[in-house]
Amino acid sequence: MDFQHSARSLELQQRVRQFMRAHVEPVEDLYYEQVKPEATRYKTPQVLQDLKRLAREQGLWNLFLSGEHGPGLTNLDYAPVKEIMGRILWAPEVFNCSAPDVGNMEVLANYGTQAQQERWLKPLLEGRIRSGFSMTEPQVASSDATNIQCAITRDGGDYIINGRKWFTSGAMNEDCEILIVMGKTAPDDPDRHRQQSMILVPRNTPGVRIVRDMLTYGYDDAPAGHPEIVYENVRVPAENILLGEGRGFEIAQGRLGPGRIHHCMRLIGCAQRALELMCQRSVSRTAFGKPLAEQGSVREDIANSFCEIAQARLLTLQAADKMDREGNKAARDLIAAAKIVVPGMAARVIDRAIQIHGAAGVSQDTFLARAYVYARFIRIGDGPDQVHLAAVGKELIRRGGVMGG
Repeated sequence: MDFQHSARSLELQQRVRQFMRAHVEPVEDLYYEQVKPEATRYKTPQVLQDLKRLAREQGLWNLFLSGEHGPGLTNLDYAPVKEIMGRILWAPEVFNCSAPDVGNMEVLANYGTQAQQERWLKPLLEGRIRSGFSMTEPQVASSDATNIQCAITRDGGDYIINGRKWFTSGAMNEDCEILIVMGKTAPDDPDRHRQQSMILVPRNTPGVRIVRDMLTYGYDDAPAGHPEIVYENVRVPAENILLGEGRGFEIAQGRLGPGRIHHCMRLIGCAQRALELMCQRSVSRTAFGKPLAEQGSVREDIANSFCEIAQARLLTLQAADKMDREGNKAARDLIAAAKIVVPGMAARVIDRAIQIHGAAGVSQDTFLARAYVYARFIRIGDGPDQVHLAAVGKELIRRGGVMGG
């Protein structure tokens, strides 16, 4: 299996790496300083706005999209580019490659009407607005998407939406103007996978009420946020439905597959940076009369981390390669396998780095605590481990233990 990247990918890897070193790394802490003030907490900080402008001017923009809207990278070619971005948690937005906008832009590009694309996709591609994705609900086990209870009811030329969502990624940001909401248009349909639909809801629509931002391990992920939202008699035009009634589950599968692999790419970047920090720390600190680098357990942690990152990277590239060759649906088992392996790997590697850094590892003086929260959350986000394990196990049993390559 040849994972040689194209000349275009190698060029972009080099350019993104240079951009990160020259412009993003020096202001990593400044970003968080600008996010701190309560009055402007959910406003895109000026340093990020400046970087986005510069990245767009240099053509480092929408790198995740193929076809007419992007540079034409395959998933395999994009993977190492996203890994480089992933070394700093907020860096993907610099290149307009951040969640949930990436998934929402792909939904609009693949399933949106021309009018929907003109109204929402175009400004998202240009980075003028941001978006939110509203699927998970607090009152049901949303790992089974057929449980979703949010009601989308036809009323003449409109739909009326009633329901409660939470962890609506991106919706706290002041630049967020559009929400993609998943709910049920046909709750009595005997086919449970045809009950759901997705609909476009402008965030300023009457009846959209943000209850609170949700915290993960005490972090609010400002300025994007993950709020709990109540939709109370929210009325939008019927033309805001995506693809038609009953197609919501289909859209969700089409959206979440690429989204899962993008998280894996990004987490490999986090883990790689954590490994490098481990190595640097081990030669700069002394304990019990010798450098940490000479302690056997530290060497084992570093070696195990390298092995696990390399394995996870290869699995991610294998999934990306199959997506390119055979399509997202054919690659779903490899995507699921990567989604199982990579977040767990990243959490372990980052945890080892935290341990080697001691008190500094859990403080704000390194990126490790935030990165650990991200890795741990993605073991749940876009489908928990158990759902993917069940799906892969079922398919393996059906195939007698042989998985398609």
